[in-house]
Amino acid sequence: MKKSLIFTMCFAVSLFLAAGARAQSGAKQSPQVAPDSDLEKDSRHNLEVARHYFRTRKAYVAALQRCEEIIASNPAFSKIDEVLFMAGQSSLNLSQGKGRQKPNLYKPSGANPTPEEFRDMARDYFSQLVNSHSDSSFRAQAEDELKSLGGAKPKPLP
Repeated sequence: MKKSLIFTMCFAVSLFLAAGARAQSGAKQSPQVAPDSDLEKDSRHNLEVARHYFRTRKAYVAALQRCEEIIASNPAFSKIDEVLFMAGQSSLNLSQGKGRQKPNLYKPSGANPTPEEFRDMARDYFSQLVNSHSDSSFRAQAEDELKSLGGAKPKPLP
């Protein structure tokens, strides 16, 4: 009796595993990945904080750091165009010595960026916005800023 019960259990498990394997085979499309709601929520919060630093406090270093955090952690963020614009504008303002924070507070690699490096960062952010988000409401403003920065950088090849 025990042997037949064990045999029946093993047979049932093998059928279950085989059915699962067949269900996975023959997939014609890649799976659709739903956006991570927690990551989106976190990015929205960081954007709100960055807006506050940028608009109210004129703390462009803090705003830039929040934007960079969003770009690094969630490049598919629904408002990434606004993040890129704010990062570009913050970088440009820092290159001109504007704001309440000193540009030397921004030390991503341990060294203080020069005004030229901040301008180049601004050009990178604005170019990414113009090249990748043609339907953005921030595109025209980014294009205007790019005129004084030497134009948009070409879109990188894949």
